[in-house]
Amino acid sequence: MLGTVVLHKNRKKRLEQGHPWIFKNEIESVQGDPQPGDLVHVVNHQGRYLATGYYNPASQITVRAVSYREIEAMDEAFFTERFLGCLKHRERFLNDGNAYRLVYGEADFLPGLIVDRFDDVLVIQLLTLGMDIRRKEIIAALAKVMDPRGIYERSDVPIRELEGLEQTKGPVYGDCPRFVTVRENGLLIRVDIEEGQKTGYFFDQRENRASIEPLMTGWGERSGITVREVEENGQTVERPVNKSGKVVTFPYWDGATVLECFSHTGSFTLHACKYGAKKVTCLDISQHAIDSARENVELNGFGDRVEFVVDDAFQYLRNQVKGLEEREERSGGAGAKVDTSQKMTAGGGRTWDVVILDPPAFAKTKNAVKGACRGYKDINLHGMKLVNEGGYLVTASCSYHMRPDLFLETIREAAADAGKILRLIEWRAAGKDHPQILGVDEGHYLKFAIFEVRSKAFS
Repeated sequence: MLGTVVLHKNRKKRLEQGHPWIFKNEIESVQGDPQPGDLVHVVNHQGRYLATGYYNPASQITVRAVSYREIEAMDEAFFTERFLGCLKHRERFLNDGNAYRLVYGEADFLPGLIVDRFDDVLVIQLLTLGMDIRRKEIIAALAKVMDPRGIYERSDVPIRELEGLEQTKGPVYGDCPRFVTVRENGLLIRVDIEEGQKTGYFFDQRENRASIEPLMTGWGERSGITVREVEENGQTVERPVNKSGKVVTFPYWDGATVLECFSHTGSFTLHACKYGAKKVTCLDISQHAIDSARENVELNGFGDRVEFVVDDAFQYLRNQVKGLEEREERSGGAGAKVDTSQKMTAGGGRTWDVVILDPPAFAKTKNAVKGACRGYKDINLHGMKLVNEGGYLVTASCSYHMRPDLFLETIREAAADAGKILRLIEWRAAGKDHPQILGVDEGHYLKFAIFEVRSKAFS
């Protein structure tokens, strides 16, 4: 017989609103003798049944609900039923590619469990004690539903320590190659499941990466290239022609110049190239990340249009802005007299049609929000300064504690300081394999925006 957790009368009624977490300070009493990881029934102060969840008295999140009808066990049959539901959802909404997030924790009614599919290899994260002690049932159910070649565990995350668990990683089923090649939006991506960040790849931006397609072409006229009728082999044909009247043979003459910062595996770089970018600068502070990005670029045949930079994004952006400011000063634009016989001290000064900023989470706790605001303002301020007039800033935040209104306000402040006017073109969240339960704000972590960038002098 399962134990029972009785909730305080004056608690917030989050559980009734769909939130599966029950904190220690919401519990009035515990009846029976449930052991850590056991299932318990949750009732209100009047004894009315609310949910069944797994119990861990060592965690501040003492109960995580897994069902809103009474169940007695989280056995192989339970997980099989849940995984079939997860698979059905992905097959309905994701018909392009062989890789996606199969199980997204609370949003798939399996709190503490993440499963990513990379073709015929699965990568799992067991984040809580309640899931960790059921790894045998989880693996058996995944093998039955997905028939994978192998299952690899990436539970090497600090959050496990809050549950009294050690970090761990390694193969747990079948054959698990380190590198797996998958397809996303028609692109080939080689994923390092052993050493890549998190589970090896970030699926949550799939639809967002595709959304940059309209930004990648329509730039040739700015370079003085227009499509005209010319004589060719005795026939009149339309060809791109430059200011000198010469036919332009470069196939991506109408493409954008693009800077991707925090590139990781180069996913935005790949999409930029696919959609017609002329030249892409792919930047990350990690040599391993740049090596991964380079492999993916070559795998898709885009090597002639991508340059790779290993550098700190904050410093790189500052250097480019400093170079711009010094160039303006030397040209007399700032009204200052400068000895132009001296070399420029700044090494930057480049600009791009599209600047993409997809950084890691700057605010992993509520106390880190103030510092995160400074970080987001810094990169967005410098990033928008490097966007050519009328170009686009693509910017994102995956920090849950950086709420959407605060993120937009931070970017607005950056625009004011930069002397720019931003037009919001698109606002997006995580993709369809990252569903969100209404009432579970923790699932609403990803903010993604596309802004047109204009200077006040041109607006």
